[in-house]
Amino acid sequence: MKCYLCIDLKSFYASVECVERGLDPETTDLVVADPSRTQKTICLAVSPSLKAKGVKNRCRVFQIPKNLKYITAPPRMQKYIDYSAEIYGIYLKFFSKDDIHVYSIDEVFIDATNYLKLYGLPPKELANKIINEIHSSLGLRAACGIGTNLFLAKVALDITAKHSSDYIGILDEDSFKKTLWNHTPITDFWRIGSGTAKKLEKRGIFTMEDIANSDENLLYKLFGIDAELIIDHANGRETATIKDIKNYKSKTTCISSGQVLSRNYDFNEALIIVKEMADILCIELKAKRLIASSVTLHIGYSYESETSYAHGSVNFKFPTNIDTVIIPYLENLFKSIISLNQPIRRINITFNNTLPEECIRQISFFENVDETDKKSRLQSTIINIKHRYGKNAILKGMNFLPAATTKERNLQIGGHKSG
Repeated sequence: MKCYLCIDLKSFYASVECVERGLDPETTDLVVADPSRTQKTICLAVSPSLKAKGVKNRCRVFQIPKNLKYITAPPRMQKYIDYSAEIYGIYLKFFSKDDIHVYSIDEVFIDATNYLKLYGLPPKELANKIINEIHSSLGLRAACGIGTNLFLAKVALDITAKHSSDYIGILDEDSFKKTLWNHTPITDFWRIGSGTAKKLEKRGIFTMEDIANSDENLLYKLFGIDAELIIDHANGRETATIKDIKNYKSKTTCISSGQVLSRNYDFNEALIIVKEMADILCIELKAKRLIASSVTLHIGYSYESETSYAHGSVNFKFPTNIDTVIIPYLENLFKSIISLNQPIRRINITFNNTLPEECIRQISFFENVDETDKKSRLQSTIINIKHRYGKNAILKGMNFLPAATTKERNLQIGGHKSG
């Protein structure tokens, strides 16, 4: 029988900040949030002790009760990456990298099947050994879900381990049905989001047992091919393995960038951000020696707006990574889909169907090949300078406009301060 572990670091960012200050993450009231932003900024993490007092993870600063006293720690993304790398090093002491799938900065899946006999330990003791190693080495608490497949390991972590004194949960198909078939809310289960839950609720389906006993034709009508996964999970089944995940190759590739703005932006201000983001993505394409065939733009309006978003795509005449070719496409797309009077708060850009730069490109009859080569060499030079002297070593005039964000974001990791 297969044995999978799903290990998660408890309140990772907040716990790192506590450890860095010589404080106990279990008893210290701390939030990770950027104090330079408004009270509406999202807390990246809250410590376990604050969670125990009712403060929800990923809440906004103003939502924390005024009577609570707590430490505010500015985010330090590079510090968290460094800790994550050290923890991965601990996993490598026990397992081959081929049996580890990094799910996020603070969570991994591990196929421990072949290691139980090697170490002469049952699953729970092996999991406890790893958790203790992380705590003794770095002072961080981890939780672990153990399952006979990836889904059950994840559910054991998310639902069962939280209520266990040793932070370990164990599930197989039988125990899943006995203990969690009627668990609510159904959104506690991996891959069941609020949208899926609402569709199910309209049909009187509220639990995993309800799904398992439902008409499969109805589920396929509601969710299409995704119904197969929902049905399998409702029965505690999962066919995918870590080997399958590592061998998976996407049929199409893309690169994207997203930004949540610190305030409402008007039409002209948001256009600056779109151009900045496109410019950075063009540099990324060039650095990876890729060309893109099309671009998709998604704009999220402010919550108080009449509509929630605008969305559109446009194909290029020929695949390219040249900024002076791509940015005009995006500018025209932006102008064609945006409502002029709607305040803008979120911007996402995706370059679609990327291909290796060496691929034969269909050059437009009117394209000046010499000019294109000149622009390509210029981009390569910019990349080399940025790599050597930092991302802000070369900036464009638009990066100095009041609404621009590139200079600040170049000092961040994942949209947050690096240190």
